[in-house]
Amino acid sequence: MPTRAEIQDEIQKAATSAQDNVRRRFLRDLNKHTGRAVIHYASAAGLQNFAHAAGALSISNEDMQGFMAACHGLTGDKLDLILHSPGGSLDAAEQIVNYLRAKFSHIRAIVPQNAMSAATMIACACDEIVMGKHSAIGPIDPQITLPRPNRPALALPAQAFLDEFGMAKADIAQNPASAAVWLQKLQELPPGFLQFCANTIERSEQTVALWLEKYMHMPKPDAVAAAQWLARASNHKSHGRPIDAKTAQGLGLKITMLEDDGVAQDLVLSVFHATMVTFSSTTCGKMIENHLGKGIYIQVPIPGR
Repeated sequence: MPTRAEIQDEIQKAATSAQDNVRRRFLRDLNKHTGRAVIHYASAAGLQNFAHAAGALSISNEDMQGFMAACHGLTGDKLDLILHSPGGSLDAAEQIVNYLRAKFSHIRAIVPQNAMSAATMIACACDEIVMGKHSAIGPIDPQITLPRPNRPALALPAQAFLDEFGMAKADIAQNPASAAVWLQKLQELPPGFLQFCANTIERSEQTVALWLEKYMHMPKPDAVAAAQWLARASNHKSHGRPIDAKTAQGLGLKITMLEDDGVAQDLVLSVFHATMVTFSSTTCGKMIENHLGKGIYIQVPIPGR
């Protein structure tokens, strides 16, 4: 397997289109090795060049156009979905899952490094998840962004808002004089906001439990327990906490180790390394492409470039 440095060297020595040619060559080779269609969904989130554009790099409704383009021309009913994403919209993730499950009878999510949050949810809607010893999925506790007049928006786990409301009730019960302080804080929340938080958590848990039961064939009580564990912020303390293959297996998720197939491991990691080189050397911040070289490539303006 070539290293990332070797891939970068090959790209820099070749023509300007080399980053696409090299990456697509590895995707074609993976398809030839497995005999399965391949769709590659990757985001530049975490790279310093794109630190200013987190929203543009997340799973969003516009990604449906990319998946539609990437599915065009594919044959067969088995798909390998390479996922590298920080997550994003639950609504968008659910729509992507519904679309892919209508087209393919068997889907493997392959995680070359990180498939977090809503990307973890997509992985849970697959028949199995292929992870390396270094790979991670993540908690699925919903994150809520609360706009605030004349101040930066506040982004916190939905559970954090509910927990603070619980703290307010307990504090006021013991110390009624604290009601004025808590009332001022709670007045910043829009009407129905706490119920929205509770509904979003419930939806996240129920959706993933249903997918685990339907596609990984987990017994319903086990699927519910796994989804609840993934969705409870109190279990993880951080939305970005990595969950490795061993932990995921312990939850009952169907995990296959990337290292079990050395050829596939080399090809998947080569796709990943080539993708990171592409992100580092261009303004492309997100891509959805298939092994035929078709897809959509999201350009993100980079200050100074």
